[in-house]
Amino acid sequence: MNSTVEVRQIKTIEELEKVQQLEKAVWGDPAIPIHQTLTAIKNGGIVVGAYENNQLVGFSYGFPGFLNGKPYLCSHMLGIDENYRGQGIGEFLKKEQKNAAIEMGYDLLTWTYDPLESVNAFLNLSKLKAICSTYVKNCYGDMKDGLNQGLPSDRFQVEWWITNPYIEEIHQDDLAAIERVPYMQTADGLPQLADVDPSSFFNREALLIPVSNQFQQMKKDYPELALDWRLKTRELFESLFANGFAAVRVVKTDDEPVHYYLLKKRDLLPVERRPFK
Repeated sequence: MNSTVEVRQIKTIEELEKVQQLEKAVWGDPAIPIHQTLTAIKNGGIVVGAYENNQLVGFSYGFPGFLNGKPYLCSHMLGIDENYRGQGIGEFLKKEQKNAAIEMGYDLLTWTYDPLESVNAFLNLSKLKAICSTYVKNCYGDMKDGLNQGLPSDRFQVEWWITNPYIEEIHQDDLAAIERVPYMQTADGLPQLADVDPSSFFNREALLIPVSNQFQQMKKDYPELALDWRLKTRELFESLFANGFAAVRVVKTDDEPVHYYLLKKRDLLPVERRPFK
């Protein structure tokens, strides 16, 4: 991360006004009211900001959740100024959020993201070591912002077990020995997921599932192909998660138009399970 960027918690109305401005710049939608974010902060929520020369360039916002008698932090929103993306700020915001959450007594953070956005996937699973076995179909309905419009808003809901040694460990796998779900290439040289039967993989202990490494561009230029990816991966992930798998890593490639999700049987992972559906 840029050494001139400072990451710290946000707690005042004046700071939250800057968060509102950045939120609107990132998504274009009306921002969350300050009375809501301020109330969340005073009742177990956490807002973290990234600053360069006292200018807010990124933020993360989370509020308390509660399920089956146990609390967790719902990390609802992370936004970064477009001029500061790709500098590792998102990772540092999440880690500062984690530290604050541990101090407050949380052991679990959860949030959602589009599973076909490989940049976000790599941050969430490979860098932070969150895991996912919850697929939410059309999670937010028909979204109109520039990043999401045009496709069903399917989401992964990840679990980040922030006090578990699992997230600090180095995980190595013999990727060459793990079966890969096949993809084809269209006449334009773009990847297209093959038609497969998810049940044919249920007896595996691990599996690699491809996703396009340029999904935003595909959505703009080839929306029908983007929808094909959405529907085929939806069927795969829903079926595999329902049969005991969890997504644990994203494997980047240099010589293919895809990256790969690594899925493993959840009962092989040293983490508990809180079903969100």
